[in-house]
Amino acid sequence: MTLADRLREIVGSVNVLTDAAATAPYLTDWRKRFTGRALAVVRPGSTAEVSAIVSACAEQGTPVVPQGGNTGLVGGATPDDSGTAVVISLVRMSRVRAVDALGGTITVEAGCTLQAVQQAARDSGRLFPLSLAAEGSATIGGNLSTNAGGTQVLRYGNARELALGLEVVLPTGQVWDGLRGLRKDNTGYDLRDLFIGAEGTLGVITAACLKTFPLPRAQTTALAGLDSVDAALELLALAQSQAGPALTAFELFSDFCLQLVERQFEDHRSPFGQRHAQYVLLELSDHEGEAHADGMMQSIAERALADGLIADAAIAQSVSQARSLWALRELISEAQMREGRNIKHDIAVPISAIGRFVHETDSLLAGRLPGARMVVFGHLGDGNLHYNVSAPIGMSEETFLALQPDVYNCVHDQVARYAGSISAEHGIGQLKRAENARYKSAIEMDLMRSIKQAFDPRGIMNPGKVI
Repeated sequence: MTLADRLREIVGSVNVLTDAAATAPYLTDWRKRFTGRALAVVRPGSTAEVSAIVSACAEQGTPVVPQGGNTGLVGGATPDDSGTAVVISLVRMSRVRAVDALGGTITVEAGCTLQAVQQAARDSGRLFPLSLAAEGSATIGGNLSTNAGGTQVLRYGNARELALGLEVVLPTGQVWDGLRGLRKDNTGYDLRDLFIGAEGTLGVITAACLKTFPLPRAQTTALAGLDSVDAALELLALAQSQAGPALTAFELFSDFCLQLVERQFEDHRSPFGQRHAQYVLLELSDHEGEAHADGMMQSIAERALADGLIADAAIAQSVSQARSLWALRELISEAQMREGRNIKHDIAVPISAIGRFVHETDSLLAGRLPGARMVVFGHLGDGNLHYNVSAPIGMSEETFLALQPDVYNCVHDQVARYAGSISAEHGIGQLKRAENARYKSAIEMDLMRSIKQAFDPRGIMNPGKVI
């Protein structure tokens, strides 16, 4: 019996895709930078089926590539071009298994979209705070595999901080049931954290027990226009001093980012009558009520204007206005992709150094790549910038992308100089595998290889990714 026949026995013929047209959506990443081939794409409907699939693949030494919503940005869920791998798509595993409102947990399968998890928590009167532009299609398994961040890290932390327990199918096909909803469990090595951020190289996350929080009674959103990144950092300090933990989002984007959105999405426009070099989107989540939240935001805006930190501010007066302001931030990646291929950087540097980093690195790139268009935006409150580069006007995509190694060296050398990270929330995948080895110490790489060898000695789990 062939492996394909065994897979059909496990999940049914309809859930084993081998036809080129049927498999195509699973074989190219969201940015269309990586396209691979696969022996088959398999869509299990349960943890038992994932276990049986991985066991069958392990017996034959067949590589396994776990995949969620296929919204990743570094090629981490795309197979190579050998055609020997089995892609395990978890989109059918989308059940909410349990909600414990009193205990503040929700247990979901890995194929649940982030939006579905948010809604299930909200239906029980709770908040699941992880929020991304792709939340309608990104799955919780993928979010955990890349340790996703999103817009509310400032208050609630990355995916790792939001996960209490996991269920994982190991490279042998065995199932580790670690779905414990405990805040305290000091019984040895933290296995959960090894799988989070591992991008499927150590096992397949099939379910997770996640933290939920009380729903805020009010949320207030404002957009501020200002002159520089340094002014945005001063505004961050002011907002934190006045709002404390009520400040749940603090997003920075440049005027060029806004211009891209306005050009590609004609219904979305700046609320201001004039242009500003930088913009900050602030969100306050308040547990007292709308009047208190509005008062805090008004106070921050008035103080920032009086101190000369901002030139203008627009405070949303309704939910629809808040969504319109958020859209200006959330559509940047899509707008940049429509504009043409680009060189992305998902970097983190110490918050206090972001102004110097942007100024210095912009200058370096201007000297090396005249006319480069900088698309700089991100989560300023936690030091994570999407420091992206679009091609100079008139330069072909082929010529531009050939410069990616030089651009990477320039930006990532700067990141290293500031003791930062070359990947804050997108992961390593295929795109940054060589870069990871270049910037991590030999000791770190040896430890990572030792962990990989211990969990996956045959190297079948998502080969060619991370290390």
